[in-house]
Amino acid sequence: MSIKVPVSELPTALEPYPWGYLVTVGSEGTAHLLAVPTRWRDDVLVAEAGGGTRANAAARPAVTMVFPPADAHGYSLIVDGAATVIDDGVEVRPSAAVLHRPAVR
Repeated sequence: MSIKVPVSELPTALEPYPWGYLVTVGSEGTAHLLAVPTRWRDDVLVAEAGGGTRANAAARPAVTMVFPPADAHGYSLIVDGAATVIDDGVEVRPSAAVLHRPAVR
C-alpha cells in the first residue's frame, strides 16, 4: 500500500528519516545505491556523494531516494526527482513521493 505525499509536505515527512539511499543508474543501466545522510534546503534534498554517483546523476538525472523506516513495520518514504550535481554532492528536486508499507507484516 502506498500513500501519496505532496512535495510541499516533504520537509515534515522527512523528519523521522535521518538518512536514505540515493539510487542512480550507471552507464550499463544498473542501479547504483549510496547510503547518505540528507538535508532539506531551499525545496531540494541535498546529499554528499562521490565521483561515481555524481557522474551517474549528471548523465542520467532521474533519481530515486529511499528512506527506510526505523522499525520493521514502518513505512518507507520513496522520493523521485531530478538531480543536479553540486561541488561535493547532489541536489534532488522532488517530483513525487509516497510512503510505502512492507508487503509482508
